[in-house]
Amino acid sequence: MNQPDRLAAALQRVRITARVFHAGGFCGTGAVLGERAGGHLHLLRGGRLGLESGHGQLIDVIGPAAILLPRAHRHHLTTHLDERGDADTVDLVCADIDLGGLRNPLEHGLPDVMVVPLDQAQPLAAVLELLFGEAAGQGCGRQVVLDRLAEVAIVHVLRHAIERADGRTGLLAGLAHPALSRALVRLHEQPSAAWTLERMADEAGMSRSVFAETFAGVVGMTPGLYLRNWRLQLARARLREGATLKQAARDVGYASHAALSRALSASVS
Repeated sequence: MNQPDRLAAALQRVRITARVFHAGGFCGTGAVLGERAGGHLHLLRGGRLGLESGHGQLIDVIGPAAILLPRAHRHHLTTHLDERGDADTVDLVCADIDLGGLRNPLEHGLPDVMVVPLDQAQPLAAVLELLFGEAAGQGCGRQVVLDRLAEVAIVHVLRHAIERADGRTGLLAGLAHPALSRALVRLHEQPSAAWTLERMADEAGMSRSVFAETFAGVVGMTPGLYLRNWRLQLARARLREGATLKQAARDVGYASHAALSRALSASVS
């Protein structure tokens, strides 16, 4: 029996967006980034790049590599000096990204900076070459193609994080867990279902007590709180699309629009 796609249900309901603002040569020290809402994606084709965070942390990145900052995180990029003291030039793609808005469970538990060497993620290397090939031309729709390819790159980074579970808590850690992932996929696919702790535990093949304890330890919150946050995330997305409060409540499993309204108000208080 085929294993369910652990990411698909979440990604189909949460819109990942990217806007490429640099694609080409980069030399010296870049502007400070991360002072506004949203994260960043940097794709380094080769060479070395320094990423210095607002906390003074310096990360030395050797390309080819992908650097994902899933949320706003103040930083700037620098290239290294060659033997003559001149700054190296590297090929770099940079994009502003959004993993689905505030309180998105996708980014919960992710570190501020994720570095993925492309020799550990070959499909991502292929996307990188497509990006730089598109960046080198001036074809119609160039910006749209660059943005969509950057979004594909983000999915590959998230896939890599699941495949290489590193002990962190959060949604991706839960999706990496062989039992919890079954329950999470069902929650993502059927947010409006009448979920109970017992039903979730059954999906995972666990007792209620073991499921609740394991879920909290791996995902970082109780199953009930995760379900609540997921439903509210989807409700916000539906409202942004123009749905009425009543429609959004029905779609995500709230008994009434009044109940959803109270939950939305409580989540921002």
